[in-house]
Amino acid sequence: MRVVLSAYDSRGGVEPLVGLAVRLRELGAEVLVCAPPDEEFAGRLAGVGVEMVPTGASVRDLVTGKVPPAPGGIAKRAADLVAAFYESVTRVAADGCDVLLATGLVPAVAGVKAAAEKLGVPYVYASYQPVSLPSPHHPPIPRPGRPLPPEITDNEVLWERDARDAQDVFGDAVNAFRESVGLPAVDDVRDHVFTDRPWLATDPALAPWVRPAALDVVQTGAWVLPDERPLPAELVEFLDAGEPPVYVGFGSIPMADPAGLARTVVEAVRAQGRRVLLSRGWADLAAADAGDDCFVVGEANHQALFPRVAAVVHHGGAGTTTTATRSGAPQVIVPQGADQPYFASRVAGLGIGAAHDGPTPTVESLSAALETALTPQTAARAASVAAAFDADGAAVAAKLLVEAAGAAGAESAR
Repeated sequence: MRVVLSAYDSRGGVEPLVGLAVRLRELGAEVLVCAPPDEEFAGRLAGVGVEMVPTGASVRDLVTGKVPPAPGGIAKRAADLVAAFYESVTRVAADGCDVLLATGLVPAVAGVKAAAEKLGVPYVYASYQPVSLPSPHHPPIPRPGRPLPPEITDNEVLWERDARDAQDVFGDAVNAFRESVGLPAVDDVRDHVFTDRPWLATDPALAPWVRPAALDVVQTGAWVLPDERPLPAELVEFLDAGEPPVYVGFGSIPMADPAGLARTVVEAVRAQGRRVLLSRGWADLAAADAGDDCFVVGEANHQALFPRVAAVVHHGGAGTTTTATRSGAPQVIVPQGADQPYFASRVAGLGIGAAHDGPTPTVESLSAALETALTPQTAARAASVAAAFDADGAAVAAKLLVEAAGAAGAESAR
């Protein structure tokens, strides 16, 4: 059995596919992953023996501004993504493929969906956050340049508007490509790629799918692979040298003033009498001074690290929030956009941390949030929620993919 997984996303969107790929191999499947050509993605997949097919442009270069805006803007990038993922998936599936799974940006997913139609292969769309899926229980995430109108409070009306926005932004690029490969145009690209039975790869305690809803969502649980990589020796030495520090990192999010942000977070953590563990991330954060109570770390195994810190201050991406919740570390989320305000509200609502008000912390605002996160009550609640976390989501999804491929094979044999 051959399975192709695909994502055009940052590290938090590629990492779950690592767990899913390993679980699929345990079931005897051959797995390939189409993902951006960033070195850290290739290295992570190579580390578990999974072949990666570099697809599209570097996400890190795009996000951090190393790639200048191309003529044609979003429309041109959308067209490039549709073509790149269609061509990659079609090429690697030419020798046979039993099922395709796609996640990430809509144009990339649309390319995979087109390949599935052309090849006659079962297709699954997966999301890492419930708020990206249409529901009467929450509004859509605002699309770039298209804020939600404040006068509209009916979620179903907002989701209808979101479908129109997605069609306006991506429809021409998707349909032009579909017609170029002999496929019919679609008038609702969002629902076309989501299908009426998308998967939701989140833990039900952290990010549940609320029913009733029109979509028949399959919630598998979060896709987590136990990470056995050791922490760097210098980091272990820092951790061992004193009380647990407060970790601060913003993952794949670039920040407007990284030097100013570093000064702010270090001062806020010190105001709580805590040491600081600063993650460099894509913002390239650096220590504000040479104090021995502050350590800067690059790539590190968060599964091993987070249980050793007093709290995790982060942006609220699905991947970091899942890892921090699973580790039992109290959290402070400083949401920058997209699904991050949702995860901030969930962390605060569960009592496992604090949601910072707005994307730009001050010493005073971050100190106040840390005061909540660092209480014994928050620590106890975080440990309780972690104990209930279901770590088998990747195994559940792998079994469902194998079953989907088998059912399709049986149907075609009739």
